[in-house]
Amino acid sequence: MAERLAAGDEGALDECYGALGPLVRRHVAGLVPRHAVDDVVQVVFLEVWRSRRRLDARRGLEPWVLAIARRRAIDKLRSEARHYRRSVPLDDVAATRDDTLAVDARCDVRKALAGLPAPQRQAIVLAHFGELSQREIADRLAIPLGTVKARTARGLHRLKELL
Repeated sequence: MAERLAAGDEGALDECYGALGPLVRRHVAGLVPRHAVDDVVQVVFLEVWRSRRRLDARRGLEPWVLAIARRRAIDKLRSEARHYRRSVPLDDVAATRDDTLAVDARCDVRKALAGLPAPQRQAIVLAHFGELSQREIADRLAIPLGTVKARTARGLHRLKELL
């Protein structure tokens, strides 16, 4: 089939679509939103036909078609991203969230956490980021509950000073 496709046999393109269409559709569906799958699949087989002279039958038809599918899916994602960036109405620009303050705060918290002694940092990280209760932290670290409470309290007090 690959040799016939490279030679320009339109029947081979139909066979290629019949054989590889479902595979390409599944591959593309994992990369682009559902509404774009059909468009990308169509563009893939259009490009398969247009670039059939570059097909090296010895290397295999399926990997070549899937490589095209991946590139076209990425193109579609980029195209949609550009479209959405351009299509924000001016009224909504003022309402868009500015995440720079949140990013700055996260960086400050990370620096402050790095300045804590290891036992205090460990207790706070497990409590806040690991979402563990103080009892669960005590069990996990095999230390008394009072020790966990003291480390957490001292660590939070120190964090307050550092921030």
